Parts: sequence; structure tokens; C-alpha cells
Amino acid sequence: MESKERLASLDILRGMDLFLLLAAGPVIHTFLRINTSPVWDGVRQQVSHVAWEGFVLWDIIMPLFMFVSGATIPFSMAKYREGERPGKAFHLKLLKRFCLLFFLGWIVQGNLLNLDFKVFHPFANTLQAIAVGYVFAALAFVYLGKRGSWVFGSLCFAAYILVFVVFGNMNLDPQGNVAMVIDKAVLGSHRDGVIWNSDGSWTWNEGYQYTWILSSLNFIVTVMLGCYAGTILKDTSRTKPVRGLLLAATGASLVVLGVALGSWFPIIKKIWSSSMTLYSGGICCLALAVVYFVVDVWGKSKGLNWLKYFGMNSIAAYCIGEVINFSSVSKSLLHGFEGLTGDYYSLVVTVANVTILFLILRLMYKRGIFLKA
Repeated sequence: MESKERLASLDILRGMDLFLLLAAGPVIHTFLRINTSPVWDGVRQQVSHVAWEGFVLWDIIMPLFMFVSGATIPFSMAKYREGERPGKAFHLKLLKRFCLLFFLGWIVQGNLLNLDFKVFHPFANTLQAIAVGYVFAALAFVYLGKRGSWVFGSLCFAAYILVFVVFGNMNLDPQGNVAMVIDKAVLGSHRDGVIWNSDGSWTWNEGYQYTWILSSLNFIVTVMLGCYAGTILKDTSRTKPVRGLLLAATGASLVVLGVALGSWFPIIKKIWSSSMTLYSGGICCLALAVVYFVVDVWGKSKGLNWLKYFGMNSIAAYCIGEVINFSSVSKSLLHGFEGLTGDYYSLVVTVANVTILFLILRLMYKRGIFLKA
């Protein structure tokens, strides 16, 4: 049955996202460090997070990773909508996924491998945002049904705004907004971005502007938007082209709503603002619609299937790419090119690092080795 098939467009889109982050990104960033000419300023702007308000290409990576995780829910948990009762195994699987993603987040960005509790960051990584969003979206999907899920997602969305209006007086200062105040109060010295001094004291890093605790409400919404997109694509009562068009229309509507809301509550990714949630969710829907048409409607996946190396092993790709530095291997093998390539030697090393990651993921894909949470 079609409903039991794996949707290739989801794997390929997630692969595009991870490839941009872990392969194309490092190569482009290295090239731009070497070439400081203003000619490349347009590219440089798109591959660097905006300082505060606004949105560029690089800002879609995290929302898309979360969105696609939600889009898989209607496929992996369809049996619960079809009558099977969720039991102990279901809840244990969700708990396992939550704990594993949080643990991996600690390794990637929480400084767990430093073995120094002083610099440990318990909540500071994309995997942990996915963990929170996925668990609540999955529970809503299974227990609340279609209408109940919409209500729950709307309540999360409204609650975030309400906290900013009632308790935050709509203060959008990078260090003074209510989301940042909550993070500082709850996480304290374990908040990511804290600066430790030689005398053992610590101070806030004013340059760190990301928030996590209050933002979790909109993390949930982002994953639930992905879940809704997956529901559209799984609806076999409609033809594939109609599903793709409905998803595209949903995406366009979300973008318009995000821009409209942004005139009052600006698009700010670092606090996962409400307008950013809608705007990025819309872009994700549109991106998925395009890939869905190309891959699943028109069957034009030739030349794209290699992206599944990243997409079907996204957690492994993310953790290996973010934690392991292959430079020692690359430099050991390619040190002779340093004199030949001059300033571009760092680019040679970066390309080699990315190639090693690619070959590892390809080998895992070919051997059927997939890291599942």
C-alpha cells in the first residue's frame, strides 16, 4: 500500500538540508574566508545567520530539520490513527527518542565530552529542539486527533505570544526579551554562551542571543507544521498532484501570514519568534512541495538519490559532521599540497574533510547501517 511506502522526497529534502549544513556550508565558508572581495558579499550574507531581525538561506537549516522530523509522524504512526491503541512500547519509544536526542545534543553542543560540569549546557542544540517538538507533536497526533492537534498547536503558538505580551511587554531587545530572561533565570551559568573568567567567575556573553525554554513552544509548532504537511502528503483520497498543490498553497499562506505578523512581531530566528515560525514553516512547505513534485509525482529522482546518504542517516550525519574533525587525516595525506595551493590549502583540506564524511555516510547507506532515535 502507498501509505506504507517511504516517501522519497522527505529523505531527499532532509538530505539537502544536511548536505548544505555539513558539506556545502564548510566549503563555501572556507572559500569566503580566503576571498574577502565584496563581489561575494551576497553569498556571504546568505550563508551567515542574520544578526537579529530578518531571514536568509542559512536560517532555514534548523527549521527544516525540525519540520521534516514532524513530516514523518503521519507515516510512522499511521496505525494509531487507524485504530491500534498506543501501549507501553509506544511510550518507551518516545522516551528513548527524547533521551537519545538530548544526549546527542549534549555531545554536539553541550560540552559533555569536556567532562567539566561547570561548562555543561543542558539545552542548547538543534537535536534537543527536535526532541521536544517531536514528542509533543507525536503525542498530539496519536491522542488528540486532527482537530485536537490543531487546537494544541494553536495553544502553544498563542501561549508564546501571550508571554511576550503580558510578561515581556513586547520587549525585543536581544538580551532583555522575556525569552532570554527566562533562559538566564533557569539555566544560569549553564546557559550556552556564558564566559568563564580565570578567577572562576562568569559573565553573560552579550553576543549569544539564542533562547530555548520559552522558544520550545514554537519548536513544537514547527514540528507540528511538518506533521500537518506529512498528513497532506499521506492523504490517498487525493491524487499526488493535488496533494502537492495543497501543500504549496499551505506554504504560500504561511509565508504571507508570517510576513504580516512580522510587522508587529518581527521575524527573529534566535528567539524563534511567532512570525518566524510561520514564515519558516511556509518556506519548508514550499520546499517540500517542490521536491515532492520532482521526486514523487514526476519520478525524476535520478541525480538526487545520493542525498539519501545524508537524509536517511541524518542524526549520524549531524553528529559525525559536528563532532569529529577530520583535518588531522586530511592534512596527513595532503600536506604536500600546501606549497602548491598557497592560501587555498585550507579549502583543499575542507573539501577532503567533507569527502571523508560523504564516504562514511555512503558506506553506512550501502551497508544498511542507520542511526535511529
